Amino acid sequence: MNYEDIKVSIEEDNILIITINRNEVYNALRTNTLKEIAFALINCTDEIKCVILTGGDKVFAAGADINELEVKGVLESINDVRTSYWETIKDFKKPIIACVNGFCLGGGCELAMHCDIIIASDSATFGQPEINLGIMPGAGGTQRTVKAMGKSNAMLMLLTGSFIDAKTAQKMNLVSEVLPVQTTMIRCKEIASIIASKSSLAVTAIKSAVLASYDNGLSTSLKYEKMVFSGILSTDDKKEGIKSFKEKRKPNFKGQ
Repeated sequence: MNYEDIKVSIEEDNILIITINRNEVYNALRTNTLKEIAFALINCTDEIKCVILTGGDKVFAAGADINELEVKGVLESINDVRTSYWETIKDFKKPIIACVNGFCLGGGCELAMHCDIIIASDSATFGQPEINLGIMPGAGGTQRTVKAMGKSNAMLMLLTGSFIDAKTAQKMNLVSEVLPVQTTMIRCKEIASIIASKSSLAVTAIKSAVLASYDNGLSTSLKYEKMVFSGILSTDDKKEGIKSFKEKRKPNFKGQ
């Protein structure tokens, strides 16, 4: 596919990097942008171990495309194809790391929260300012902020439409690490390489078990975790992991 809104590259250790490339509009997320991100994820090969999603050094994504939002009504929203693209991102089996510099607002913040780890630069700014337009987040913003930040912090962000800096976002558990701009991608690649060195079966199992807590209550999630954990105990990777630990050497995982 010839991408118009994103750039895609494969780095060392089978790491896929997706860069939103709409700098002229602060990486606003129009329908085609989400379509291309979803397409890139669906069509990545089995060899890909981890994904880094970024908007570059200056901005992650400043929100939804205002021109599309302006003409969207009730029926258009209910039948919006974008929902399937969001679902594709959410259901992607391998870890996605958000590398956030600059504005990460509205749909951009929701996109970052669809990722599994958020690494931000000290230039990053987060927010869900939809209330300032007389609307509300529509791609999980009211749900994922609560999961990440707790009810009170989420309400503060959502009901005021105010922005928070990266350090505040880290204190509120929205962000894992805050680094200088010039080192955010370096750190993301470092984390991705560490993940890539692990058993792909274990990585997928852990991600699915953790995300189950978003869709289920604790009791159901614990049962799901137990089921996935039990299944992974019979894998060759599990045997290799324990054997290499005992032999004090680096494991050679094969995803089997």
